[in-house]
Amino acid sequence: MLNIDSCQLTTKDYTILEVMRERHPSRSETFSGILQRKISSAVVVFREDIPATVVTLSSRVAYRVNDRPAEIRIVAHDEMRGLVGMLLPITNPRGLALLGLAEGQSMSIPTADGGLETLTVQEVVYQPEAARRERLKLAGGVESGSSRPDGPVLRVVHRSEELQDKAENKVVAAFDTGFDDPGPSAA
Repeated sequence: MLNIDSCQLTTKDYTILEVMRERHPSRSETFSGILQRKISSAVVVFREDIPATVVTLSSRVAYRVNDRPAEIRIVAHDEMRGLVGMLLPITNPRGLALLGLAEGQSMSIPTADGGLETLTVQEVVYQPEAARRERLKLAGGVESGSSRPDGPVLRVVHRSEELQDKAENKVVAAFDTGFDDPGPSAA
């Protein structure tokens, strides 16, 4: 039925598919088959480690159905108002089939008339996880490739010299006067 060896899913995307399987076990045989195959063949990775060429939720993807011209859609969790014709939800067999595929990878799925259609990922135009990594790099964050920062990446946007001087004076004053705030747990 499906000519896919494996797909790559982020932990979030995998969890969403698992919940779909548990909450809606009575979906069509076609949809259930695609969903089960996705879950059983998935290589699950952290969002920081997913290649930029893999379709994740909220990715904008150019794909072909059989030999038709490429279409560009946003693979989404569910239908959203105001974006008619732009979204391909994973509640649709095509959206589900594309999730986790890499550029150049294909998957064949059954059609309503009993035939097969082959979906091929041409290009991942935008992937939120790759965009996040790029923003972190530009902001001077540590994250690149598969290395993760130890905590949240913070960046000083504006620093007032006057505020900086006051803050340093307060810290010095606190230590000089013996002030010791035990915090809210002491209350």
